[in-house]
Amino acid sequence: MTAAARSAPDRLLSVLAAFDHGHPALSLSGISRRAGLSLSTAHRLVGALTAWGALERDADGFYHVGLRLWELAALAPRGLALRQIALPYLEDLYEATHENVQLAVRDGSEVVYIEWLSGRSAVGVHIRVGARWPLHATGVGLALLAHETPGFQQDYCDGPLAAFTPYTITDPDRLRRSLAEVRRMGAAVSSRQVTDDALSVAAPVRGSAGRVVAAVSVVVPQAGAQVPALLPAVRLAGRGISRALGWQPERPEQAG
Repeated sequence: MTAAARSAPDRLLSVLAAFDHGHPALSLSGISRRAGLSLSTAHRLVGALTAWGALERDADGFYHVGLRLWELAALAPRGLALRQIALPYLEDLYEATHENVQLAVRDGSEVVYIEWLSGRSAVGVHIRVGARWPLHATGVGLALLAHETPGFQQDYCDGPLAAFTPYTITDPDRLRRSLAEVRRMGAAVSSRQVTDDALSVAAPVRGSAGRVVAAVSVVVPQAGAQVPALLPAVRLAGRGISRALGWQPERPEQAG
């Protein structure tokens, strides 16, 4: 589709989509190029977005995402509100492990990290708030994918499975077996899938209706990782956040 044929909302959104973690600050020409718009069209849309507060212009003439968008994002039920409810449990998990602790949600075929607590001496990870990774390559992603509908899982397993290390799961049958194991254990273990020195243990987080809405994880050095000791702590964090969201586990019926 040519730039001229794109609708006004599409052009406006393309300006916002020009910004990402690799491009947090852009010149007007940079926005024009990344959005696929003429300089005059980019100038007009950037002006409107800046006046509204969605973009801000610094002293050097570069544009950044504005606070008005942060205010709107705070209203997202899977964003700031979820982070605020989960934070005490994430902090407890961090105090128990002193390792990287993460909270993530699913967006399409990717996992999006919405909170991250990092230990000063914890293993380095390629994660920041707002970062995205394919579901199959991370512990939180496996915990989320394992509780999606069979149809979604089938489509995902049959799609391309990107590899980041020699240990990334790229075989559909192996991925299906891994998802079944996640459901059996109530947790996911992902070893060396994104970097060859890290292991993550993740557990699902359920909303009030019982549906998995997020996942919590701890990431530790792969060498010497004590998975049996980490599993109960991560499961406990997942259950704690779930209960805070209104989830009540099914109780067996009492006789009498």
